[in-house]
Formats: sequence, structure tokens, C-alpha cells
Amino acid sequence: MATPPQPVRFALGTFSDGGEPRFPGLVVEDRVLDLGTALAWRPASTTAVLDRWDEVLPVLRDLAGDRNGDWRPLAGLRVHAPVEPRQVVQSGANYRRHVIDLVVAHRAGDSAETEEQARERAAALMDRRARDDQPYVFTGLPSAITGPYDDVVLPAWTTQPDWELELVAVIGRPAHRVPVDRALEHVAGYTIANDLTARDHVFRPDMKEIGTDWFRAKNAPGFTPLGPFVVPAEFVPDPMDLRLTLRLNGVVMQDESTKDMIFDVARIVSYASQTARLLPGDVVLTGSPAGNGIHHGRLLRAGDVMESTITGLGAQRTTCVGEERR
Repeated sequence: MATPPQPVRFALGTFSDGGEPRFPGLVVEDRVLDLGTALAWRPASTTAVLDRWDEVLPVLRDLAGDRNGDWRPLAGLRVHAPVEPRQVVQSGANYRRHVIDLVVAHRAGDSAETEEQARERAAALMDRRARDDQPYVFTGLPSAITGPYDDVVLPAWTTQPDWELELVAVIGRPAHRVPVDRALEHVAGYTIANDLTARDHVFRPDMKEIGTDWFRAKNAPGFTPLGPFVVPAEFVPDPMDLRLTLRLNGVVMQDESTKDMIFDVARIVSYASQTARLLPGDVVLTGSPAGNGIHHGRLLRAGDVMESTITGLGAQRTTCVGEERR
């Protein structure tokens, strides 16, 4: 009996010839098909494609296998953030080793606890948290999103800009109060984010009782490089077995598996949906592993180049530019 042919692997992105207008594209290897003309209803954006995900997915499979369309070379196009989400959901403190490192690093100066004892205590806390607690989730601004190869402007008002490589789930079906065991049915695909943080603005110095100020710390323009592409979930067999690696000027700073997550993708999507109605094209960031700049004692500065990869999802490359050079 003949083996059925394997589906052609494809991804979605947003492209232009260098300027406007942008168009949604189907990516197969090193070529791009303009979905704004290839689809009968002429979608203007990738978000519009995701709005009709169940209807369009079989069509995209067929188009990916057809080499006779009006394909264009990827190298000749500018790659933008693959989606323009209506909502950005972010998750923090979600990698076990990362949180354990933070607990150890923030021991009181007069603590009699050894590092090994602190790690054992933190590990027990993480086990309890994974079993009994809920994800830590907050919202970001779509205006912070930029393309995967765009420069990142470091605002003059921060002295501690930091990197945070994250796996991103992209919503393909509206999700509201979905159970954990159905949550991944609402995920169209996955992409990469570098969720930059101004560490010196995480806490309000003028009123410590308020706690964290994620609005100030995370939402400067360009603080969320996204992409390059959305890879459909069918080509990501296990989102909990992907490798995340971030290099700063060629040196590996983050290198971890999504297996180290405290709350998996399904639990985060389900939890966020208990409050909000997630919409097609929305992005759910799932937290960053150990190896942030604050851990290494080396924060971002003008001229730094960050290269970020996640298994099967491509790579980002962004250069940091000081605001005074604009």
C-alpha cells in the first residue's frame, strides 16, 4: 500500500517590497505567495487570514503544494511582524530554573541558608506552584511589537534594558473559558518573541506598595520583536519540547527547553481565556527561561546584536540602537 504524501510544510508571514502596502504571505522554503491575491476573498492581513482559520487552513495546504502560483523570492522582500494582534497576553516567572535562580540570587544578605538549601527550597516551591497555583499573566500593548529583523531602539529613560526570549502561541479560534484539555485546539500556530524589559522600571520607586509596573517596563515602541513567521500547530508536534536559544553578539546567553516551563502552553491559554475572550491573531507569550541579562550582570547597550531561535520556528536578528542616535 502506497504511503500517502507528506503535507508540504508552510508558514504565514507579513511582507512588503520595502515600503507599503504590506501583504499576508504563505511561506514555503525560500519563496512567498501573496495571499492577498491568491485567496478569492483577498485578505489584507495575516490577522484576517486567522479570522477564518478553519475555512482557510485546507486551502493553504493546497496552495503550499502548488509550485505554479505567483511565488516570489523571500530574499527580495522585507519581513514584518507576522501578525498585528488585537491583544497581547504575557506570562511571567514560568521557567523553573529561571525562578529558582531568582530565589537564590535574592536571599537576604544575612541568611544562614546555603545556596544548595535555597535551591532545594525553591524547587519545592516550584513543584507546589505547578501543582496547586495558576500562571502569572498580564497584558502588553500591540504598539510594542516590531519586526524580527528591525532595529530595537533603547529608550534614554532606561539604564537596564534586558532581553527575554519567549515561545508565542498565536490564537486561531476565539477562546473564552476553554478547559485545559481543549486549549490547544484554539492555537493556530507558534512564533518567536523577544519580550524586552526595562529592569529599572519594573518596580515603582515612588510607591513601592503598587508593586510591578509592567506598562512602563515592557511597552516602549519596538520592545517586542515578533516572528519571523507563524508556523502552524500541525508542524509543531510538541510545543513542550522545543529549544530556545538567544545569542548576544554571538555568545549564548539563553539556552533552554520548553520542558522547563512550570505551566505549559495549554494551561496558560486556558487560564487567560477564563478572564478574556482571546481573538484570532492574538498572541500569548509563555515566559522566558534562565539567562536574562540581569542574571549575567550584562544589560543591553547600543550596538548589541541579538539572535534568537526556537526549534522549527526560524530566527530573529535585531540590533540595538541608542535613542540619542535617532
